[in-house]
Amino acid sequence: MDINEILKRIEDIESRLSALETGRRKSESAAKVLSVKEFMLEKKPEDDVQKTLVIGYYLEHFKGEESFNTRNLKESFRAARETLPTNINDKVNLNIAKGHMMLAKEKKDNLKAWVLTNSGEKFAENELPA
Repeated sequence: MDINEILKRIEDIESRLSALETGRRKSESAAKVLSVKEFMLEKKPEDDVQKTLVIGYYLEHFKGEESFNTRNLKESFRAARETLPTNINDKVNLNIAKGHMMLAKEKKDNLKAWVLTNSGEKFAENELPA
C-alpha cells in the first residue's frame, strides 16, 4: 500500500467520523427539554413548600443553575402557571428548616440565593413521584 492510498483511507475515515459527530450533535440539540410545568405535573408537589423545592430542583438539574434566588423562583412559578406563594421567602425558610435547602455561598444578581441540600435532592427524587 502506498502513501496515497493511506492518505485516501485516512481522509475517508475522517469524513465518516465527522458525519457521525454532526449527526450526534443534531440529535442532542433536537432532544426536547422538559419544561418546569411538565416537571411540576410529573412530581405532583402537595403544597407551596414542596412546589418551591421542586422548582429549585428543576433550576439546578434541568437549567444548570448553581443557585437560585426569589426572582428565579417567581419566574419559574409563572412559567409553570402556578399561583405565586404570598411569601416565597417563607416557603424557602420552611425548606431550610426541613434541611432541604441552604443558603448559597454567594449572592446571585445581588439577591440572597439558595441551593438544595443532599437531603433536598433525595426528597425531590425519591419521595415525590418519578
